[in-house]
Amino acid sequence: MATQVDSGMSGRNRAKVISLAGVVIIGLGAGAFLIPAAKGVDGSRVIGILLIAAGLIEAGAGLLRRESRPFAVGSGLVTALAGVVFMLRPTGHLFPNVVLVIAWLFVRSMLIALGSRFASGSVRTWMGLSAGMDLVLALVLTTGLSIATIVVSLFGPTAPLIASFAWVLTASFVVNGLMLLEVASCERSPD
Repeated sequence: MATQVDSGMSGRNRAKVISLAGVVIIGLGAGAFLIPAAKGVDGSRVIGILLIAAGLIEAGAGLLRRESRPFAVGSGLVTALAGVVFMLRPTGHLFPNVVLVIAWLFVRSMLIALGSRFASGSVRTWMGLSAGMDLVLALVLTTGLSIATIVVSLFGPTAPLIASFAWVLTASFVVNGLMLLEVASCERSPD
């Protein structure tokens, strides 16, 4: 169910932009991983900024896709919206932030899973992996398993909430970035 993109870009140029988006999102994941090590930084603000940046990049890359475009754009916009809401919530309020992150992961997972139905080949597989990762992360947060203990053992004492969210973002962003790299490799096909 491929549809032609009206961007005027060749498949190679679309692939380059989508590849760059994937690499940048993986880089944002690496940045999220380091949040607990940063002293004197408002982790909540940084997480919000990372979500907004990754979401806008993902939505932009989604506009260039031939398959599953509305779902790719939608998952990016949901991520950016979660970032805006996260920045407006103080870190000290655990319940609203956890619910927000769980809701973001769940909605994003469902959008990507639905979009995978309109993709083919390895892109479908990577979309399934990305949707699965976000769903697993949402379930981990829902059941109360704490990733923060790993972070504390690596970086020392830090706000457990920020540490957990940092690792959730890292895992989600890295798998999403890898998915975009696979999408890019498939976009390289001639128009």
